[in-house]
Parts: sequence; structure tokens; C-alpha cells
Amino acid sequence: MNGAQRSRLGDGRWHFQHGPIDIVIGADGDAAAVQAGHDAAWSRFQPVLGELVAELPLLRRPVAPQGGANPLRGEVARRMWEACAPLLAEADGFITPMAAVAGAVAQTLVACYQRPGIRRAWINNGGDIALHLAPGESLRVGLYADLANFDAAALARAATGTLRTDAGFVLRSSDPVRGVATSGWRGRSLSRGIADSVTVLAATAAMADAAATVIANAVDVADPAVERRSANQVRDDSDLGELLVTVAVGPLAPERVQQALQRGEAMARRLQSRGRVHAALLACQGSLARVEALPALESVQ
Repeated sequence: MNGAQRSRLGDGRWHFQHGPIDIVIGADGDAAAVQAGHDAAWSRFQPVLGELVAELPLLRRPVAPQGGANPLRGEVARRMWEACAPLLAEADGFITPMAAVAGAVAQTLVACYQRPGIRRAWINNGGDIALHLAPGESLRVGLYADLANFDAAALARAATGTLRTDAGFVLRSSDPVRGVATSGWRGRSLSRGIADSVTVLAATAAMADAAATVIANAVDVADPAVERRSANQVRDDSDLGELLVTVAVGPLAPERVQQALQRGEAMARRLQSRGRVHAALLACQGSLARVEALPALESVQ
């Protein structure tokens, strides 16, 4: 595989890339401390893909029932498993650690910025975000209601504040949230549901990533307008095997959209009651469902 690469963006952010891992990093604070954080993150980033590949067969297997021992060795891999294992029942008995891979990588890297002199930092791994907020700090997070409009390359190129989003909210250091993740049938990963997007706020990025996957799967309805195929027919290396995943969704009657959103909302509230989700916003064909505690949205089109 090609080696890890990095480049400094025009506004001071960094772009790290290695194989399928594509990350944008920003940090504010004392210049020396921020530079030390960037250096530490780059050192930690370089071996991550190799670590994951070394344990890929286990990472693609379903997690064991809750209470089973974590069979993985690497820091990121173990974090993936720990985020997914508690969700096994909600996932109908099938979830692999890969459901939390992007969030777990981001969460691992953000630890490099948790040092004196850094006011805030954010690791954006293809839309799954890990945050560091020192006391009194806050950060505005943009939201895409439709993942089909998300352009990771544009995210890497854009200067801060210039990238158009569908909505936004502000997270403060006093909020019990350090992870934001989005999932849906049009995203990078395969989904068993029909949500255009499910955005989850949680205590950690790995937890948010796994929960967003489960909730997006729950936003579902049986309808002739929904086309599904076996996951291994869509991607021959999919960890979902022969499970059906969504490949196309035509226009649905409003009542069908609401039925799907209600199922997803019920799942989000169930996870919220268990402390796995702080808040969530679900989008499907122009309709929204909100699980409370989400900070006030500035705009939703």
C-alpha cells in the first residue's frame, strides 16, 4: 500500500491521507503547543492503517454478545469493538467493529491535542468528528442533511467557514459531547436503511459512529421504491456479507417517510436512554426527526 501523506492547507489545517483514511485536522491555541499536537498526531497516524489491516479478519466479524472478551489487540481496533459491542441487541444481533472505524481513528488522534496550550481541536475523518475543547471553548459543526451532497475533497480544500452546509450547531466544552458522526444509505459505508443522513452526538467519536450506523439502519420501511442487494454484491469485501443493503430509494409517500423516521427515532431514543447517544437528527427525503438535546440548529433547508 502507498505510504501515509500529509499536506498543510492554506488556512493552517492539516490533511492526512493513507489509503481509504482521509482526515482534516484543525487546532487553535499556543503555536508551539499546536505544532506539538500536529507532530504527535502525524506520528500516531502513520501506522494506523497497517494496524487495522493486520487485524482485518477479526474486525470484519460480528462482535460477541455483551460480556464477551475483546479479542482485538490494537488501540484503534479495541476502541472499535468497545463502541460496537454494547449495541449488539439494537443491531439485531449483527454488528462488526467496522461500524466504528472512522470515529475510532478520529478519537485516537484527537488525544494528541489534549495538552496544555491547545484551546480546541477537531479531527474530521470523512464527516465523523472527534473534538477537544478546553474549558470555556466552543466549536461550530456543520451538518449535511443529505450525504449525497457531501464532498470530502471540497472539505479538504475549503478555507474555514466557506464550505456550504445544510445546517450547523455549536458545541461547548460544558456539553457531554466529544464525538459527532453521520451515517446514511448514500454515505461512504453501506446501510440497511433508507435515511439520507443520521447525525449523532455522543460522548466519543467511536460511540457516535457506531450509534449512527445502528440508527440509520433502523430508518427503514418496506416499499417497492426501495432497491436492495446483498452487501457482498455491492462490495466484495464488505463485512456485511449477504445482508441486504440499500442501493436506491425512489420517491416515497409522505406517510412511508414518516413511518421510517419514527422507527429511527425510536431507536435513537432507546440508545439515548442507555447513555449511548446525547442527541440525534434524522433526515429522509426532506423530512426530519429530532431527538432532543441537540443544540439549536441555525438553519435547515
